[in-house]
Amino acid sequence: MSTSLSDKIGLVVGVANKRSISWAIAKAAAEQGATVVLTFQNERLAENVRELAATLPAAPLLLPCDVSDDAQIAAVFEAIDKQYGRLDFLVHGTAFANREDLDRPFVETSRAGFKLALDISAYSLVALSRGAVPLMEKAGGGSILTLSYLGAQRVFTNYNVMGVAKAALEASVRYLAADLGPKNIRVNAVSAGPIKTLAAAGISGFSGILQTYRDRAPLRRTVETSEVADASVFLLGPGGRAITGEVLMVDGGFHVTGI
Repeated sequence: MSTSLSDKIGLVVGVANKRSISWAIAKAAAEQGATVVLTFQNERLAENVRELAATLPAAPLLLPCDVSDDAQIAAVFEAIDKQYGRLDFLVHGTAFANREDLDRPFVETSRAGFKLALDISAYSLVALSRGAVPLMEKAGGGSILTLSYLGAQRVFTNYNVMGVAKAALEASVRYLAADLGPKNIRVNAVSAGPIKTLAAAGISGFSGILQTYRDRAPLRRTVETSEVADASVFLLGPGGRAITGEVLMVDGGFHVTGI
């Protein structure tokens, strides 16, 4: 079955550099014929995103978007509406927690740090989905995809508040799927194995996590961003048209293992 995204308009949030899973998804979607819109969090990351955007088949619309700012989120969808008049898919790939709230025991998580992690990593999916809905209705429906990790369901050393944020994110996927299904809008998540991204750099002992996956995952290896992107394009495209509320594991099978 085709996974073509030809003539589709998609917004990809969360590109930081060439190692970003969001970037791999944007690139794969563009290769399948989609017109992508990219955002950048701040001017520090803007140049990275501009350089990556220049490598796509067609120059994408680039927009600033701090997902903690409702006004910026609204401006993104206003710009997409003005340029394209609709939106077919949304990729949410943004997450953040303070380094100190990852390093210290979870019981010592600060109130401010908890709020920040949940706001950026989970609530932003809700806020972006709310903005996307009117444009997806114009398209007759759409697909929303976010990125999670097994730390939402199991305890990983030094993942701490981010694990709680990812758990909230996965619950949000289910509730959004129930809300938006009648509008023919699907909502899913891909739970990827550990990948060396900018976000992963903040997790102490990350190299050890990678080695554990190589030792114990049924496929005896970690995963590549391109593999996560291929699974994501499947969910975004016609092949995933009956799938919603799902968390698809793309982790070499690690999630099935016990002791």
